[in-house]
Amino acid sequence: MKTMDKMKYFTPEEAERTLPLVRQIVQDILTAGQQARQYVQTLGEEAESHPWIQEKIQEIQAYIQELEDIGCYFKDWNFEIGLVDFPAIINGEQVFLCWRSDETHIRYYHGIHEGYAGRKPIPPEYLFASQGADPNGEK
Repeated sequence: MKTMDKMKYFTPEEAERTLPLVRQIVQDILTAGQQARQYVQTLGEEAESHPWIQEKIQEIQAYIQELEDIGCYFKDWNFEIGLVDFPAIINGEQVFLCWRSDETHIRYYHGIHEGYAGRKPIPPEYLFASQGADPNGEK
């Protein structure tokens, strides 16, 4: 992951615009991850060195790279709900906008050290910044 000062920062609106593509990539990651997990559970430890598993791992890594190329980060290593973080600035602080693949919109964020458990609603003035509110609180 890039350092916070080298990251692209998203407004909620910009992150929302990426959702159709992000949603598809996450679905691909979840599908490949679940297939790999089932295969490993069926074959046990010897599955890890199997060429098919190695292909799945490379496939997942390529999808994750696609997300990182967009500027966001995959955070669900159990391949269950598809968590994605988008770097952002809220109230002058570096945070992550947080989206789950079962959510229609990006409506939550958390501090960079809080993780999913620290999710809270994005303040309305940041959600609707393009409608006249300045997300930095300036007029």
